[in-house]
This record gives sequence, structure tokens and C-alpha cells, in this order.
Amino acid sequence: MASDVERPTISFPAKNVKYSGEIDAVQQPLLENKSTECEEFSVVSAILPFLFPAFGGLLYGYDIGATSSATLLIQSATLSGVSWYNLSSVQVGLITSGSLYGALIGSILAYTVADFLGRRRELGLSSVMYFVGATITAFAPTFVVLVIGRVVYGIGIGLAMHAAPMYIAETAPSQIRGQLISLKEFFIVLGMLVGYVGGSILVDTVGGWRYMYGISTPISLVMGFGMYWLPSSPRWILLRAIQGKDDVQSLRKNAIACLCRLRGEAIIADSAPQKVDEMLSELSHMREEQEASLAEMFQGKCLKALIIGGGLVLFQQITGQPSVLYYAATIFQSAGFSAASDATKVSILLGLLKLIMTGVAVLVVDRLGRRPLLLGGVSGIAVSLFLLGSYYTYLGDIPAVAVVALLVYVGCYQLSFGPIGWLMISEIFPLRLRGRGLSIAVLINFSANALVTFAFSPLKELLGAGILFFIFGGIAILSLIFIFFIIPETKGLTLEEIEAKLL
Repeated sequence: MASDVERPTISFPAKNVKYSGEIDAVQQPLLENKSTECEEFSVVSAILPFLFPAFGGLLYGYDIGATSSATLLIQSATLSGVSWYNLSSVQVGLITSGSLYGALIGSILAYTVADFLGRRRELGLSSVMYFVGATITAFAPTFVVLVIGRVVYGIGIGLAMHAAPMYIAETAPSQIRGQLISLKEFFIVLGMLVGYVGGSILVDTVGGWRYMYGISTPISLVMGFGMYWLPSSPRWILLRAIQGKDDVQSLRKNAIACLCRLRGEAIIADSAPQKVDEMLSELSHMREEQEASLAEMFQGKCLKALIIGGGLVLFQQITGQPSVLYYAATIFQSAGFSAASDATKVSILLGLLKLIMTGVAVLVVDRLGRRPLLLGGVSGIAVSLFLLGSYYTYLGDIPAVAVVALLVYVGCYQLSFGPIGWLMISEIFPLRLRGRGLSIAVLINFSANALVTFAFSPLKELLGAGILFFIFGGIAILSLIFIFFIIPETKGLTLEEIEAKLL
């Protein structure tokens, strides 16, 4: 067992390494001089390590979009193609939320397997779950088998949403890390849009819901073969080296080879050994040699990272994102738009807006930084929620208020919480604790999503839509205070610099 292996003494070049004051009573390499340096990389070599993990986000978004139309078809006596189409509201809820339950399971599994499997193999396992879940769902002969397929697919979602941002963060050059992780959110939204469009095309096809779910299988195969081809994260390999998982020198050579593939052999071949040795030097001075325990997740640096990352993804959900979209079709109908008679067209319209605004966030996140986008975007979210509350309480005869508020909410969410939430949780955790810390953050995300989704209807009946949106607006104000005082700026910093300077 790894715990029985004597921890090796790691020796490597450490030229010109100076030391700053103590951080958590441990001397840290002085990183200030590195922050202004730009990493050399080949654009083609940097894109592929992003693209295949991002397919995990694409499949997640596609499931959201496709399910909105698939549940309508499954309940149709003429178009479902099954004899068990007469489903209760609870059964429809199980189909809709089955992948969410699976994502919760996947998040829990990720806590135990992330550091053992590594980021690349976890994404490979996710692609297998996607393929198996989509196949079971598409060919489901009974309702029970259909729900099982949805849960299996959801496990793939949980694993992918955990490993994808982590793999991208650890392999991307620091100057474009924010853009690439934010692009994962772009792929989620793109998947939703593809799901909506696919649903509108197949909505009149007998058994069309089977095709909707089956479309995921070839994409999951591409993702799986891509992850098999990609190299492992050099930082994960070096973590195994200093934890005594294997021979240090062989792992160091493996990390150098992987870094060359990730940055481009011709560009970085000469400097790769030095960069790997710098990573080793920094990791060895950050107490990364011990494996993380459960108790340690709630102490010191990880507790601070957990407050930052977990708090951000919690506010991402409890500011009412699932609930606002629930009212989209009603709001458009009240404004007299012809598309309001067709919920799918409304979804496509909002999907396009989400895609455009996510694209804007991708373009500016590494130039403006994380905090400005969060503060500006969440301010817009708060204003739009109070406008929605006012519409349902006082301004019911001015539907334009609700339409504007809805569009502002969607746009501001995709500028802020949407991409930046996933970006921050992938950056903020120390390497040794990153796998387990990020799994807790993802679990918080999906749990809060489930809570808001299931609590919305009874709260609406109890309080009314207007009061509920005012409450969401108040929560948005609290999230602004949290962001202003707690969330640090990570723009332009390497992952090692984030750990040394901000935690």
C-alpha cells in the first residue's frame, strides 16, 4: 500500500529559488517574479486538452435541452411509441431529475476515486457512464429501465463536472486558463441549445425521445477515445511522485513528456525539465507529500478554499437560476410574443442569448478578471430579480418589465455565476486537496440545484411568485457581499501561485 512506502527524498535542480516569509508555518518559494512570465505553448496543443474534456459539459447541457422535449413525447399516447405513456407527475419528475440524482452519486464517487484514478481516467470513466446511460435510456423497454438509464447517465455528469474543470485547469497555460475553463460553460450552453433544437426537430416523430437520448452515444465515444489519447495532468503525476506512489525519476520523466505534448514538443522541449522541477520545488514546500484526510478538508487552506468555492457554487444555485427559467414561457406569452405558444422556441431563444453572453465572458475573463465579472454580473442578477418580484406583485400590467428582467437575468448569469463558478472551484483548491475539495464543491452545486428545483413549487404556492423573487433578490445581495469580501482575484496566476499567495 502507498502508506507503507517510505517517502522518498526528492532532489532536483532549484536554481535561483528564494524564499519568502512563512505561510501556514512552512517556507514557500517566492513566486512573485514568475507571475509576469507568459508560458510558451502551441495553440493546437493547448486546444485539444480542453476540447475532449469539454465534451463532458456538452453532454451535460444536451441532456438538459433534450429532456425538456423528451418528457413531452414520452407522455404522448400517439408519439411515445410505448404502452406506459400515462405517467404520473412523480414519474415524470423521476425522468427529469434522474440524471440529477445520478450526478449527486457521481460527485460522491469522485471524492473517493479522483486522486486514485487521476483526472484523465476519471473523464474516461465519465464517458463510459455517458455511453451506457444513453444506450440504456434510448432502448428502455420499461419505465424502470428508463430511470436506471437516466441515473447512470447522471453519474457520468457528476464525474465529468468534477474532473473536466480540474484537468483543464491543471493542463492549460496560465494566461488562457480562465478562457478555456469558461469555454467549458460555453459547451454546456451549446449542448443545451443543440438539445432544444434537436427536440424541436424530433418532437413530432413517433418514439422521437429515443433518438434524442441516443444522439449522446457517438459524442460520448469521441470523448472517451479523446481522453484515452490525451496525456495525464503533469501536476497529478508530480503529486504522485512526492507522495511516494512510484519511482520519483520515472514519474518526473513522465511529467516532462506529458508537458511537452500539452504545450507543443517543438516549443517547450528545452524548457520542460526546468518547469517540471519548479513545480516539484513548489509542491515540496507546500506540504503536498501527505495524502488528504476527511478532517483536513475542513481545516487551514482547504477550509478557506472550500468557503470560496463552495460558497460561490451555492449562491450560483440559490439565487434562483432554475426557477427564473421556469417562468420564461409564461413571461414571453404575457408580452404577446408569438413564440410563447411554443415553449421549445422560447427555450431556443434563451439558449442563443446564453450562448452569446457566455462567449462574451470567455473573451474578457482573462483580461478583466474574475471579480469584476462576478460583481457586475451578480449586480445585474439582483436588479432583475427585484424587477421580476415587482412585476408579479405590483406591475402586472407592464409585461415589458418582466421580459427585460428575464433577459437581463439570463445575460448577467452567463457573464458571472455560469462560467466563473466552475472556473474558481477548479483554481482555488491546493493540489493535494483539489480532487476531494472539488468533489465537495460539485456536490454542493448539484445538491443546491436539487433543493431549489424541488422547493420552488411549494414555496410559490405558499408565498406567491412575487415574494419568492424578492427573496431570491435578497439572496443575490448577500452573494454580492460574499463576493466583495471573500472572493480573491486569480487572473494571471499559476495554480501554485494561487495556493501560495491567496490561501
